[in-house]
Amino acid sequence: MPDGDTTRLIVWSSEIRQVHARLRQALAVTRTEVADGLDDAELGRDMLVFCHGFCTALDGHHHGESSTLFPAIAAAHPELRPTLHKLEQDHSMIGHLLAGLRAAADRGSTAEELDRHLDGIAATMENHFRYEERALLRVLETLDLPADPAVVLGPL
Repeated sequence: MPDGDTTRLIVWSSEIRQVHARLRQALAVTRTEVADGLDDAELGRDMLVFCHGFCTALDGHHHGESSTLFPAIAAAHPELRPTLHKLEQDHSMIGHLLAGLRAAADRGSTAEELDRHLDGIAATMENHFRYEERALLRVLETLDLPADPAVVLGPL
């Protein structure tokens, strides 16, 4: 295998780690915004911006995985289908939690309520990312998937 191909294949494992790190940072920025103690009316307006950015990025990441990455893994490694199913269930749960955060931000919820939503998202997201990395990084180092990382892993 030529060196260029090896580098391209290994990129998938590093790409997913980088995307997860950027999503963790986006969540941290959103949580900092809530913790800064703005009055609830100002917080609600700001959270619309932060929520839409963070929620869109995380949704985009999971959509890319579900539509492109996971089918490629399932085709190359059918034994991982139960793992991929578990990850898809996580995507659904995180989507539900994001919808709750969006609704809370849209109705101008208090910082305390927004923080509760963010706590649930943070815990579920972190658990999901760690499981995904443990289960898939070795596979991603050898996966032959000629696609744009921004399409496969989301725009972040």
